[in-house]
Parts: sequence; structure tokens; C-alpha cells
Amino acid sequence: MSKDIAVINYGMGNLRSVENALAKIGAKPRIVATPEEVGEADGLILPGVGALRDCVDGLKAVKFDDLIHAWVREGRPFMGVCLGLQALFDHSEEDDVTGLGVLPGKVVRFKSRPGLTIPHMGWNHARLVQPGSPYWAELDPAEDRFYFVHSYHILPEDPSIALTTTDYDGEFASSVAVGSLMASQFHPEKSQAKGLQLYANFVAQCP
Repeated sequence: MSKDIAVINYGMGNLRSVENALAKIGAKPRIVATPEEVGEADGLILPGVGALRDCVDGLKAVKFDDLIHAWVREGRPFMGVCLGLQALFDHSEEDDVTGLGVLPGKVVRFKSRPGLTIPHMGWNHARLVQPGSPYWAELDPAEDRFYFVHSYHILPEDPSIALTTTDYDGEFASSVAVGSLMASQFHPEKSQAKGLQLYANFVAQCP
């Protein structure tokens, strides 16, 4: 049976790209605009592009923040993408935004220096730092590349929750995994076959 995956629509984000990627791997994606529409979904995905304040405000406006907290607390499969990762943390330097506080830590801007392009945009490696993680099944622990577009990156309070790291003027946590929660700074839906594999690995963790 195809897994029922709810994709949160809070008024912004690359919803159709995520929906299409999930459909390609045989999942049954549903775009949901209210917590009530999530129902008994097998998994929940928070995608996002754009400004973090708009993302957080949009989630709070319809009480998706409460649903996400409860969902993660209950250990149900959750995935965040790009802003959907950054929004999970306590605070961001981007417009001094207070995040959802699902994960302890902050979001900081890449430090400007001569020769460094901000935003970090394009293909880059994601190196596995949680050996044997089911989220990285069929992926190379050192060589696989994914597509990034961001000017800010996460600094988890607990560095051990990092699933992968990426080098852009120094190593930063490019994805996290803790319990049934996985979230990435890079965009799997823009990362061709490797990104589809990552979505498939998430869906495989859904009961």
C-alpha cells in the first residue's frame, strides 16, 4: 500500500515539486492547508523556500506549529526541507526570527569574506556522519551531491543530531536526524535520482 504523506501548505514553498517527487517514488502525497486535513497521514513533510519569518508566521497562523510539536513528540515520521529545517530551531539571525523550538539551536548567516559567494547555491557534497542511518540507505556516505540554495545554516545545540555535513567555507550541518525526524538544508526534489532516493528512504520509515 502506498504511504499517505501530508505536505504542509502554509502559503509558500515548492509544494508541487515535492508532491511530484513523492509520487515518482510511489508514495501518495497530499497537500494540506490545515492541521485537520493531516488526519492519520503516515508521514508529514514541511517544505519551504523564501523568507523564514513568513514561513513561521504562516505555520503559526493556522496552528501548524502545535501540530508539528505534537507530531514530533509522539515519534511520528517528520521531514523538513530547507526552510522546513531552519524553522525547527529556536532562533534565526534572518530578521531576528523566533523559530518553532522543536530542536535546540540557532540559524546563522554564512560569514561574508572575499571570494565567498552568498547564497550558497548549486551542487555540493553531503557527507554522512551518522553511520548506518536508514535515511542514507543506497546513498554514498561521502560522495553523493545535492542541490543547495541558502544564505543561512543551522547550528544545532547538540552537534550529534547532524546526519550529514557539507563544506562551504567550513563544515556545517546540512541535514539532521533524531528519532523519527529527518530534515535537510538541501532540496531533495531538485537533486535528481539521489534526492528521490532520500525521499524513498524517508517514506520507508513511515509505518
